Amino acid sequence: MGQSYKYKRVLLKVSGEALMGDQDYGIDVATTDRIAKEIIVAQKKGLQIALVIGGGNIFRGLSSAAAGIERSTADYMGMLATVMNALAMQSALERAGVDTRVMSAIPMTTVCEPYIRRRAVRHMEKNRVVIFAAGTGNPYFTTDTAAALRAAEMNCDALLKGTQVDGVYSADPKKDPNATRYAHLTYQKVLADDLRVMDASAISLMRDNKIPIIVFSIHKKGGFDAIMGGDGDCTVIQS
Repeated sequence: MGQSYKYKRVLLKVSGEALMGDQDYGIDVATTDRIAKEIIVAQKKGLQIALVIGGGNIFRGLSSAAAGIERSTADYMGMLATVMNALAMQSALERAGVDTRVMSAIPMTTVCEPYIRRRAVRHMEKNRVVIFAAGTGNPYFTTDTAAALRAAEMNCDALLKGTQVDGVYSADPKKDPNATRYAHLTYQKVLADDLRVMDASAISLMRDNKIPIIVFSIHKKGGFDAIMGGDGDCTVIQS
């Protein structure tokens, strides 16, 4: 493994919206290819990487539930959207020559493997990228919570959240020019101040398992590699 990395195994959470590129919805192939290249740089240095991708670019469960679809049904539809994104990212990674496995919490063996913890660990030990799809497999839980759960199950050294901005700010940096980026935060401050980094359940799970959360911009070229090497703009959340 490259000497520059302090972590051995990480889970990267990417929102579905990050895959849209400049489109209003759907999957932009150029964007998935660019994110795949970011992952590959770190993977070639020996980092073991798992991914959880949201589904908001294809389907939004909560807004559909508000529009009249029963909440559990809407959430299951959202989980299926995450499988589409996982397959798109798998395709991008494998085009670049990286062995990738999609494991779904909702069994659909025609298109991907069912989620089995020990098998997932084995894939990562063999330096395959593992993409966890379909959230936790249960309604009422977001993909943030799914990412935290899988990070804990895989004994990851860190949970990375790739977002539209390069960390957690005191206010929305797009609206407030005086907003400042936090370099470090505690789990407790995030929860107490309701900073909306991730769901409270995800933050609590990471706190209980002492896994740091690193928030950074997924759109910055070379950003993932820089963050893994201890450089780059980000917010680190830990005790």
